[in-house]
Amino acid sequence: MANIRKFLYILLLIPTISAKDQTVYICVSPNAPAYHYIRNCRGLNRCTHHIIQVSKFEATNKYNRRKCGYE
Repeated sequence: MANIRKFLYILLLIPTISAKDQTVYICVSPNAPAYHYIRNCRGLNRCTHHIIQVSKFEATNKYNRRKCGYE
């Protein structure tokens, strides 16, 4: 029983990843509509501008991107 309590306590200490902290990739182009979880996504292969790493929160709110349809 003590081992189960320790295990549960450890699980509570592990931080969960929120959408604000999750890392995604975007093409810095005015015509690029999506963010990507995978850096080598085929949707990013067509990017002719810079690809940057941002938080999911920034991608959706600052850059107004939606989730890539390929992922």
